[in-house]
Amino acid sequence: MPPRKTKPKAQSAGLEPEEVADESPPAKVEELAEAVEAEGGRVLSRYRDPLGGHWLVLAALPLDKVEPTPFQRELSDSHAKRLVGVIPKVGRFLDPLIAVRANKGSGFWTPNGMHRLEAMRRLGAKSIVVLLVPEVEIAFRILALNTEKAHNLKDKSLEVVRMADALAEEPAQAKRPESDWSFEFEEPAYLTIGRAYAERPRYSGGAYMPVVKRCEEFFDKPIARANELRTARAARLIELDDKVNELVAALKAAGLKSAYLKPFVVARLNPLRFVPAARGKKKAEAGPASFDKTLDQMFSRGEKFDAAKIRPQDLASMGGAPPEPDE
Repeated sequence: MPPRKTKPKAQSAGLEPEEVADESPPAKVEELAEAVEAEGGRVLSRYRDPLGGHWLVLAALPLDKVEPTPFQRELSDSHAKRLVGVIPKVGRFLDPLIAVRANKGSGFWTPNGMHRLEAMRRLGAKSIVVLLVPEVEIAFRILALNTEKAHNLKDKSLEVVRMADALAEEPAQAKRPESDWSFEFEEPAYLTIGRAYAERPRYSGGAYMPVVKRCEEFFDKPIARANELRTARAARLIELDDKVNELVAALKAAGLKSAYLKPFVVARLNPLRFVPAARGKKKAEAGPASFDKTLDQMFSRGEKFDAAKIRPQDLASMGGAPPEPDE
């Protein structure tokens, strides 16, 4: 019998408690602390993150000195109302916001606490506790980790587009390729779908995401130029959506009723529907499908689509939960 493989012992990582409380912060941390005091806030503590060893500042800031990053999704009024109802029941604000110095030179941005900030504002709070990060670029990265309220596709893609626009306006970032921000953007299809949502708020992004996802990759072009290419692709998606809406109307006129009509039509037009997606190494070698060629084929199939030949049982194959409603 071969010897049993033993699991490797878990190795400890990070800092010891006394290292977390190190009292020799670098100059950039002291500059951040001075900015807090200049804005009417108070520094509560300076310490090092126990895992990565990065310096952080725990501070109390005037509420009117903190605002969400300008590239976030829209505020959910219902979520803010829920927090307004819950926070007083606890009687304590126990979840500090992550914050960075605002790029505009005054005040602070929070990339992950928009709803908690709004709830405290509605409750009449004068100040709020924040965890300040010296590196401003964390405001972009932390959005990928945001779990305050689950994103739907519209929220996420619009947030990513606003982030891309903000980066394009920053001289220090504008020349960097879009691919440098793959972690922050997460999925290249968000950048294209988001442009469509920006142009058409009731766009049915969920119906097109399976197609777009197969056709997109991050561009190795400067972010500003990449934004222009995304806008052009979104225009084609909206043009396709107009055609799909015509076909959906024809199905309804033929007496078919279903919450799945649009996804059904898009699936019928999708030339990649029965083409297996490459995985792992094969995917890296094959690359994505051609966006323009795929949409050309979808338009061509749309011209040949005959609503009179679609039967109710054809729709049954869609199955699953109903698609998300347009907003």
